[in-house]
Amino acid sequence: MPHDHPAPDWRTQGVRVVKAGEFDPNTAQTPGMTRAAAITAATAGAAKLWAGTVSIEPNARTGAHHHGPLESIIYVVRGRARMRWGERLEFTAEADPGDFIFVPPYVPHQEINALPGDPLECVVVRSDQEAVVVNLDIEPAETPETVRWIDPNHPADRP
Repeated sequence: MPHDHPAPDWRTQGVRVVKAGEFDPNTAQTPGMTRAAAITAATAGAAKLWAGTVSIEPNARTGAHHHGPLESIIYVVRGRARMRWGERLEFTAEADPGDFIFVPPYVPHQEINALPGDPLECVVVRSDQEAVVVNLDIEPAETPETVRWIDPNHPADRP
């Protein structure tokens, strides 16, 4: 079957490996964390996704923030992440290495390194190239409510 346009140059327009030393630290930052962009339009030609790393020092926490209309996924590589979210950061849950965290659009949240002696290392993926970080001035709830995900795959009686 003839093509109306030339085939792409898969050598230059195919898979792109972005090496650790090529991450871009010039991305939106939130106090208490360090982000570095790995997959972007500039580094890999990505059009719909942004991916990078985030590091939170021991006992550190970010300020309250949200990412506008973007969906975010956080994968915990090392350490323990404690997330707080809500209008007053009144809800909390923790994630360990191998766990994924989903943050819907506009949700006020805060990432906390829950371990006193180890850094928290995560991979972050967002649904757009736009680096939206809206820092918020929130008076947090004194005692947040722990939330466990309960559905047919995550029953309440599971440890």
